[in-house]
Amino acid sequence: MARAMRVLDWAFPVSPVRREVLSELPDGDGTGKPPLLFVHGVGGGAWQFAEHWLKAAAARGFPAYAVSLRCAGGSGGERRRFVTGLRHYVHDVVQTAVRLPRQPVLIGHSMGGLVVQQALSRYPARAGVLLGSVGSGPELAGLAALATRSPRTLAQALLGRSMTFPPGLEYSSPLPAAAYSGRQGPTGALAQVQLLFHARPAPPLGGAPVLVVGSRSDAVIPVSSVRATAGHYRTAPRWVDGVGHAMMLDSGQAEVLDLVLDWVDGL
Repeated sequence: MARAMRVLDWAFPVSPVRREVLSELPDGDGTGKPPLLFVHGVGGGAWQFAEHWLKAAAARGFPAYAVSLRCAGGSGGERRRFVTGLRHYVHDVVQTAVRLPRQPVLIGHSMGGLVVQQALSRYPARAGVLLGSVGSGPELAGLAALATRSPRTLAQALLGRSMTFPPGLEYSSPLPAAAYSGRQGPTGALAQVQLLFHARPAPPLGGAPVLVVGSRSDAVIPVSSVRATAGHYRTAPRWVDGVGHAMMLDSGQAEVLDLVLDWVDGL
């Protein structure tokens, strides 16, 4: 059985920080659709989902929210970046979720996907969605891919510097690469190392269903990692080929969001 409370969290509670939460709400409140809470990855922030997805989700009747994890976007905590790990990010997500009107669907991209996986084992969300997510197990395939395609990015993670990705790793087309590649922000130094070496998350609390989405054009998260994560949740991955790692900003982002919203509608 999954444990919602961990001894580490009880003995060494996570310090509170100011959290930036951006939102778009549908006209009226009678849709009955669950809230969506988007969680970004390395170098990102809530702004990544505000560019396209929050308004588009609200237009389909979903209350849509995006949180900037500590150290990122307009949230606090940057002074403690070197000791910020995944458990701090999980705390940020759970604390944001419990303040929403109803149990949300947690939607995590890249590092945010791993944070969502860990949050699902502690909070009874309506469902979880993993987009180009860091794998459930130790990210050995991703480590090998990063060492080959961007050794500088891997070195940054291991040395405690905020990871930055070359535009060609995140985007499949030049237009979004030119528009967004310079907006990468800080990420917790401890969290970056934990992305490569971490224990498998416990099953979702309450048996929440999980959608795993990958792209064969993703130069950061290998296909094998997407399949292994889907296997961990006993489901089959869904593919959105032609879209780069930054699924919410790259060309084809609307197709990805439609896939997610159609799946949530079908719950």
